[in-house]
Amino acid sequence: MLDLHPEFLSKNGQKEFAILPYEEFLALQELLADLEDLMDLRAAKQEEGNSPSTSLEEVKRRLGLA
Repeated sequence: MLDLHPEFLSKNGQKEFAILPYEEFLALQELLADLEDLMDLRAAKQEEGNSPSTSLEEVKRRLGLA
């Protein structure tokens, strides 16, 4: 899991901004991109449902590669 070390800037006693070390920001950005990719993959799988598919072996056979 990602270990963050934020610094907070306050305004009128309320936390207004969080500042992260750059390396932690990059790691967080990568984690969010991975999560978005996973969500897209799950949505695509759901959308395809039980659509017919062709195995790699069948494709190779049809192309004369097997």
